[in-house]
Amino acid sequence: MTRTARRGLALATAITLLVTSAGCTGDAGGGRGAVPGVTDTEIVVGTHMPLTGPASAGYSKIAPATKAYFDHVNANGGVHGRKITYKIMDDGYNPANTQQVVRQLVLQDKVFAILNGLGTPTHTGVLDFLKSNRVPDLFVASGSRSWDQPDRYPGTFGFNPDYTVEGKILAHHVKTSLPGRKVCFLGQDDDFGRDSLVGVEKVLGAGAVAAKQTYVTSNTNVAPQIGAFKAAGCQVVVLATVPGFTALAVGTAARLNFTPQWLVSNVGADHPTLAKQLGAAAGLLEGMVGANYLPMQNDAADPWIQLFTRVNKEYNGDAPFDGNTVYGMAVGYLFVQVLLAAGKELTREAVTEAVARGGYQGPGLAPLRYSDSDHSGYGGQRLTRVSGGTQAYFGPTYETDEGDGPVREHTAAPVTPPANGVPTAS
Repeated sequence: MTRTARRGLALATAITLLVTSAGCTGDAGGGRGAVPGVTDTEIVVGTHMPLTGPASAGYSKIAPATKAYFDHVNANGGVHGRKITYKIMDDGYNPANTQQVVRQLVLQDKVFAILNGLGTPTHTGVLDFLKSNRVPDLFVASGSRSWDQPDRYPGTFGFNPDYTVEGKILAHHVKTSLPGRKVCFLGQDDDFGRDSLVGVEKVLGAGAVAAKQTYVTSNTNVAPQIGAFKAAGCQVVVLATVPGFTALAVGTAARLNFTPQWLVSNVGADHPTLAKQLGAAAGLLEGMVGANYLPMQNDAADPWIQLFTRVNKEYNGDAPFDGNTVYGMAVGYLFVQVLLAAGKELTREAVTEAVARGGYQGPGLAPLRYSDSDHSGYGGQRLTRVSGGTQAYFGPTYETDEGDGPVREHTAAPVTPPANGVPTAS
């Protein structure tokens, strides 16, 4: 090869390397146009949700409610002049599908962030992929403690109270209001069930749960588990179940003439969802104790419910309004707050730093715990009870940690939404 040819090859190689380097900078330089999913007029985010499959009951309503809230914000000028586009992908609550649709959202659709991806078994499988692609993984729709690992997953943040916190709060009710009762536990066979049981046993003691059973979402026959509870003489059953399996457990127990006191995780205790599942047998839910941390969907006097009801009518086709609707819109409100805090020059790094700064307030009854060292979401819950076919709060809001800290009452003045329902930059 001649010296001239070698010089030309070296120049061509240098140009290729320069172009490749420029194309791989992502949002490291913070330049507008270099950030995936962000233009001067649009922010594109995506999610994976069980629109079909074993967890679709109730949960299929979450993402449309979030999108409706974004449409409301867009109609009011968007965020720093940008409108939010929300790409919703159905994974059927199947981890293999989740990996496929999240790869599509990131690699093909070039979303800015994954927002509120739902499910413990499903989302666990995409944590490393999102980390390696430097995609903000915001407000995971699950209470697994896996999302609270700032050192390992600096871009992942939870939203729900973690399941150990919830297990402690439910067990505190057993200890203080149902003392001496024989307690049993049914949980999903993953971190959801395991983390919840950890919380229950932290309060009641490792040997206090008389019978422990698990289920998998691919098998809808829970008669063996419920039969074991009846045989063990269980008087209280704690359920760490998604809505479909809450309904299955309650319905199966009725067929076996087994009538314990049910205490149900917030993710599986929404009364309108369960009543729809049970149909004419909805009366079986009477007396069910659950937990929640957002305004009750039937509290027409609550200003957040008033706002979300208006948004639901105008932008969500006036869909049946339940706790899943409230949840989806609460996620949307928090995301808009974070975008505002991240500033006009929006980057992936800026948005994760904005979440970690914390200080956010909204419709939640308990505090959000975001900080550099804490990526979990809400830190507490309030108990609910079904009485006369209506689900309502009772008692105080409680907060605790996932360790050995006490379950204590939380007192704080409620926050009301802005007049137009859109947060402003602080």
